[in-house]
Amino acid sequence: MWIVSMLSLFEKFIKPFPPEEPEQPPTGLFAFCRYYTRGMEVPLFLMSLTSAFLALLEVSLFGFMGQLVDWLVDKNPETLFQEEGGRLLIMTLVVLVGLPIGVLFRALLIHQTLLANYPMQIRWKAHRYLLKQSVSFYQNDFAGRIATKVLQTSLAVRETVMKLLDIMVYVLVYFSTMLVMIGNADSRLLIPMMVWLGAYVCLQLYFVPKLKRNSMKNADARAAMTGRIVDSYTNITTVKLFSHTQREADYAQESMEGFLKTVRRQMRLVTGVNVSVHTLNYLLTFVITGLAIWLWTQSAITVGAIAIAVSLTLRLNGMAQWIMWEVSALFENIGTVADGINTLSKPQEVTDRPDARRLQATKGHIRFDKIGFHYGKGEGVIEQLTLDIKPGEKVGLVGRSGAGKSTLVNLLLRFYDLEQGRILIDGQDISEVSQESLREHIGMVTQDTSLLHRSVRDNILYGRPDATEEEMIAAAKKAEAHDFIQTLSDPQGRRGYDAQVGERGVKLSGGQRQRIAIARVLLKDAPILILDEATSALDSEAEAAIQRSLYELMEGKTVIAIAHRLSTIAAMDRLIVLDDGAIIEQGSHQDLINNGGIYAQLWAHQTGGFLGIEEGELVT
Repeated sequence: MWIVSMLSLFEKFIKPFPPEEPEQPPTGLFAFCRYYTRGMEVPLFLMSLTSAFLALLEVSLFGFMGQLVDWLVDKNPETLFQEEGGRLLIMTLVVLVGLPIGVLFRALLIHQTLLANYPMQIRWKAHRYLLKQSVSFYQNDFAGRIATKVLQTSLAVRETVMKLLDIMVYVLVYFSTMLVMIGNADSRLLIPMMVWLGAYVCLQLYFVPKLKRNSMKNADARAAMTGRIVDSYTNITTVKLFSHTQREADYAQESMEGFLKTVRRQMRLVTGVNVSVHTLNYLLTFVITGLAIWLWTQSAITVGAIAIAVSLTLRLNGMAQWIMWEVSALFENIGTVADGINTLSKPQEVTDRPDARRLQATKGHIRFDKIGFHYGKGEGVIEQLTLDIKPGEKVGLVGRSGAGKSTLVNLLLRFYDLEQGRILIDGQDISEVSQESLREHIGMVTQDTSLLHRSVRDNILYGRPDATEEEMIAAAKKAEAHDFIQTLSDPQGRRGYDAQVGERGVKLSGGQRQRIAIARVLLKDAPILILDEATSALDSEAEAAIQRSLYELMEGKTVIAIAHRLSTIAAMDRLIVLDDGAIIEQGSHQDLINNGGIYAQLWAHQTGGFLGIEEGELVT
């Protein structure tokens, strides 16, 4: 059990999930790695110190072996242990005690403390930072590609820092000690070593930058390939619906070919490295061995010195190949980190102020005060719009696609920051309160309902995680979802509320997904309610039942509803007709009908609950 306790002690040496809020990572390579190495300094320092200690012991062991050869040549076998017993005992302790303990301590630091915890801490920090990115950040990239960047970069940072601090320290101490020991045998043996070192550095300078540049292209190509594959899997229903299996295969193949090109370039460089380093090492072995034998014939060095020089050279041959691979891997990882910085260090577009307070929304009074927003284009979308929604008022938004309805809702949720004006809730500017507290007070049901790939229970409780089982079931019943939930099951045998719904809820019908989403919002019971085509995926019978639940839910709440079927919002207190980001009509359904304006024309042309489309008419 003491072994398990020791392993556990090293595993808990550092925290993989630090509680501190993540900041924007720096964009410089060194600063980026330094940022994600906070909290790792002590185990990394101990690892480097242990590596230096082991390098010294290993080289000293080679020196002792040379000394041992001289003893076997020169000493009397009968008196060897009497004369050199103390030194033999010391080296015995080094081999049987010192080296194993050093190796154990280094292995515990690397395998138990760093290899798992280090990248996990990076993933944790990066994931928490990315969760606070704006909606547009995710709209402009593949979700799979972003996830790949998090996973790739975390491992690349770990490898970069650990190789620099561990392997480079080990090599520096090892090689320096080796030169001193060979120089002590005969300084002339240093000449081929220094020539070899110069040639070896030249090879590094030639190959490593090429590997680094290629690794950046490789990392980006891998992420793009993953993004395309995940995109196909995520939208598999659409792929099959349009019979585009081959098209998706070709789409993935294009990215796979791009990735394969970078791999092939890398393998060509690897072949060059392999052949060059081996050839250089064979030349060094030949020259050192020949020179050592010649010096021995001149009585300049002992047999033990030859043993030291040749054995260290043979050891260096193996190390040189290992060093080249490690340095190549180091720069490949540096390239991967540099590529990941472009994604992980992007500044957050929508941020809370340092002094942001929590929103206190008790009435649900909403005011859009001369707001302007253009998606960064400088004009269009919404311009100088003012709208006052009284506490508890039910407002319906009508307008063609692109009129600004969804933009207005996104601005209220603060998915984007205003370019002009301000939005107030109960007199509080939403730009001055925390985003989390703002969205806690707003419930929303959208047309394109997306559920989490978790159980039905988890999805409904997402509205209020601390709700009781009875409250959750009551919300499901109000949403007309309880009965069909009882019939659900998944391949793992989970049933009812424990059944998994699949990615984005693909195992359920559109109507079922919508009812679970409505149950989630019912459970949340926020003072402000947004309905964006909330019942569009339901059949007429279910819609009638849900509408009753929604009307009950609306009681005492401020409601903003968007609908293409005017009949679903006709009973609202006030209807707002938008076009090109401006309010062109507003009033109750009957008032707008009596006025004979655009809304009245839309109502007259509506067929089967949907708006007719004729040239020159406003379309919702």
